[in-house]
Amino acid sequence: MATSAPDSAPVYYPAAPTSLVRPGIISAAFTLIAAGVAIYLGHPVFAVFFAVGVVAVLVNAKMVTLAVARVAAEEDPRKKLLAVNSALRLGVITVLALAAAFLVRPDGLGVMFGLAVGQVVLVLNTVIPVMKGLRKQI
Repeated sequence: MATSAPDSAPVYYPAAPTSLVRPGIISAAFTLIAAGVAIYLGHPVFAVFFAVGVVAVLVNAKMVTLAVARVAAEEDPRKKLLAVNSALRLGVITVLALAAAFLVRPDGLGVMFGLAVGQVVLVLNTVIPVMKGLRKQI
């Protein structure tokens, strides 16, 4: 029979990975696959827009990391500054992606697909190691 841990045990939250090397490699692989399919189907411009979307996600992730480090280093960190910074950056990315999607139809939709795939890769790259770390505690 297993006994449960005492309630006074300290809670340990595993560190989330912040390196963009692994997500960059995985995203590059997805980009190459998408480019191969797009070129095979006769839409090479879609592949370019897909790559632009993936790069935008990775650049945004790096900018978020830098912004969080900058705000956390302040003597009196303000969450509002971080929220405004993120909202502004995401707004610019969204407007540019929508403009590409509408102005260069149908290949411009590659930006949206690239943004989606890049975001899924980033989220899974963060969530899976944290979930594994939490599972080891049990």
